[in-house]
Amino acid sequence: MSGKIFPTPAAALEGLLFDGMTIMSGGFGLSGNPESLIPQIRASGVRDLTVISNNAGADGFGLWMLLESRQIRKMISSYVGENKLFEQQYLSGELELELTPQGTLAERIRAGGAGIPAFYTKTGVGTVVAEGKATEFFEGEEYVRETWLRADVAIIKAWRADPAGNLMFNKTARNFNPNMATAGRVTVVEVEEIVPEGTFDPDCIHTPGIFVDRIVLSTINEKRIEKLTTRPKEITQ
Repeated sequence: MSGKIFPTPAAALEGLLFDGMTIMSGGFGLSGNPESLIPQIRASGVRDLTVISNNAGADGFGLWMLLESRQIRKMISSYVGENKLFEQQYLSGELELELTPQGTLAERIRAGGAGIPAFYTKTGVGTVVAEGKATEFFEGEEYVRETWLRADVAIIKAWRADPAGNLMFNKTARNFNPNMATAGRVTVVEVEEIVPEGTFDPDCIHTPGIFVDRIVLSTINEKRIEKLTTRPKEITQ
């Protein structure tokens, strides 16, 4: 068995968690959430976390669990409007928030993985997003400087992995997960399936194994639907 494969989510996180650390958590809404690893972080009791994630889960699920247990001190996020607990903690002053435009958040994470400390973007110029940040003009247009994001640990969810840690993601679960896999000092991946070495066509690998440190089979694969919209079936004559 590969040295990257761990028997349980708790074992995959062993020795990595500490108070005050920064964690990147993959997912967009409830798609691609590391469903099995988040409960283990809660069970560890680690506190004062800075969490980088597009959003903070939904009622009773995902990162909501760490908000409910008051383990998160700061969120660096893009979309927070659907999480009422997030809203309450932020408005009450319990939770610090660094709100980042979604494309900028993705690029800051990608930059962290690529070793690029800063870059310039037009997004946010002239708004509160640019407050306190350097700006420069390029070809007559103003741009705001954004800095990279990196983490002590990145927790992500993939569809399949081989023993070397090469990953494939399933459809929209690909969202922030591949970029986050490159930007963690240690990257822990929960997967739905571990396949034998040599299974993947190299052209079909979404994240190379060099970015993956630990792999564990998911114990939770609920894949909840955050908002279900239906309509009556159309009947044709």
